[in-house]
Order: sequence, then structure tokens, then C-alpha cells
Amino acid sequence: MSLSFLDSNIILYLLSADIVKADKAEAIVACGGVVSVQVLNEITSVCQRKLKMPWGDIEAVLTAVKSACNVIPLTITTHETAVKIAQRYDISFDDANICAAAILSGAKILVSEDMQDGMNIDGVIIQNPFR
Repeated sequence: MSLSFLDSNIILYLLSADIVKADKAEAIVACGGVVSVQVLNEITSVCQRKLKMPWGDIEAVLTAVKSACNVIPLTITTHETAVKIAQRYDISFDDANICAAAILSGAKILVSEDMQDGMNIDGVIIQNPFR
């Protein structure tokens, strides 16, 4: 089975009070996967701004994600691919960046709750594990 690319919303469910979703997210992350620096940035932003977590706890979450997942950088190629995806599929630029990173990582599955389940974006299939 090929590695899956994990959207930030999946990682953030590890911190959820919704036990069912938290357990599902834990199982997904335990299998490993790929994330981009954008995913790490989004996790950091939500943990700091919305969840108001102390920096030590945020760093612990990030360390756990980086230990479980391969992290790929954002590049000019990621940006250029995202622009094309946003135009072609009429999706938000943030989502297009996630899709571009997934494509460039070689993942065949993008695990996300926020995008259209089953949608094929240039060979990457979006899967919502909570549907």
C-alpha cells in the first residue's frame, strides 16, 4: 500500500475531544504518511491561535508528527503546481497547495476531511476517513 498524504485536519483530530475521531486519527497517523511544511505550519497556527496551547505542548505535537510522517518541503514547483490545480479544479489555494504537495510526494491518497471525498486530483484520490 502506498503512503498517504495527511492534511492538517487529520493531525489536529489527535487533539480532539471527539474520541471516535481522535482514535481514527491516531490509527491513521500510526500507519505513517507524508505531510508538507504547510501542514506543520497549519497545525502550529491552530494549536497556538485557536487551542491556545503552550509552546512546549505545540512542539511535542510537531515532534510526534515529524517522527510518524515524512515531511516534504514547499518549493517553487509546489507553488506552481498549486496555482494550476486551483485554476483547473476551482478549489481554494490552500487546498491546492496540499494537493500539489501530495502529488509531488508520490502519494496516491490524500486523507482530508475538508475536501470532496473521492475526488481525483491529478491521480491523487481524496479520502475522508470520517464519512
